[in-house]
Amino acid sequence: MKIIHCADLHLDSKMESNLPLKKSKERRMELCETFEAMVEYAKQNGVRVIILAGDIFDTNNSHLRIKERVRSIIEAADGIDFLYLKGNHDGSDFLSGSDAPVNLKFFGSGWTRYTYGSVVITGCENTEDAHRTLELEKDKTNIAVMHGQEVSGSVFGSNLINIPSFRNRNIDYLALGHIHSYKCAALDERGIYCYSGCLEGRGFDECGEKGFVLLDADENGVSHEFVPFAKRTLHTVKVTLGESAANNEITDIINEATQDIPSGDMVKIILEGEIGEQTDIDTVYLTRRLENMFYFVKVYDRTSLLIDRESYKNDISLKGEFIRTVSASDIDESRKNAIITAGLRALSGREIDI
Repeated sequence: MKIIHCADLHLDSKMESNLPLKKSKERRMELCETFEAMVEYAKQNGVRVIILAGDIFDTNNSHLRIKERVRSIIEAADGIDFLYLKGNHDGSDFLSGSDAPVNLKFFGSGWTRYTYGSVVITGCENTEDAHRTLELEKDKTNIAVMHGQEVSGSVFGSNLINIPSFRNRNIDYLALGHIHSYKCAALDERGIYCYSGCLEGRGFDECGEKGFVLLDADENGVSHEFVPFAKRTLHTVKVTLGESAANNEITDIINEATQDIPSGDMVKIILEGEIGEQTDIDTVYLTRRLENMFYFVKVYDRTSLLIDRESYKNDISLKGEFIRTVSASDIDESRKNAIITAGLRALSGREIDI
């Protein structure tokens, strides 16, 4: 049987940290559209079960229209069971009780299991003591579902999953949520544990391919593959500049560095390297030159100034006094140039990227 493992949809996220208002609203809708597209994929590819391993919504206060849309998507996929385990962002009122679609099934605070022939899917919201109460039959194909941060050693607690404590427990596939990047690793000789990651990256701390995991489970075990599925991918691109570079030249360098990125994606450009004092990088100009190339682009100046401190030894200007003061301080040497760079840019009236 085919199973989709997904998590961390964070539907109805505000999406306002990087984007202007119009695009933040668009991205908010796109999160839901990607979930709907994944369910349609499941219908077209004979998927029997979709595991929702926590954090379907971003907050307890998600708009009613989003919740109702999710309900209608689930109800329309009546040939698929949705097995839902609450995450740390999910509220307690999502389609619970008599309002829940018949094909939406819940995991509880204790281990709850659903059986599909030789395949058993069992999940538990309680991460602190779950390892003590898990019992699985050796001759079944066992998929366990949890939501929390991976830890090891003697660490246990709420929203923490102690991976070693689940070894040698007859688990074939441990389906996890909470970490927003795909990760798959060996659990023991029999099984693996896997974070599916999120369906869509929401900020530049969630760059790279996003999607879900497609499982094929039968009496012989579980095979799996990661399926990239995001509508847009986020990229952070670092560009190293030389001592002197005009803004039009920097645009050409950025174009070359981003030529393989699809136009519908979101890009953060970080300019690095040591540049001359007279080089004036205009990030607003650069961003405007690039904004039609991608759905969203932002340029950050993280360059430092190539400064000959000795040349300011006898300089009587405010600039010279500032450089001598910083140079003579007890500040770590690796920090001095960064401080001098910020100070000189402030003295010259240039914008400083934070």
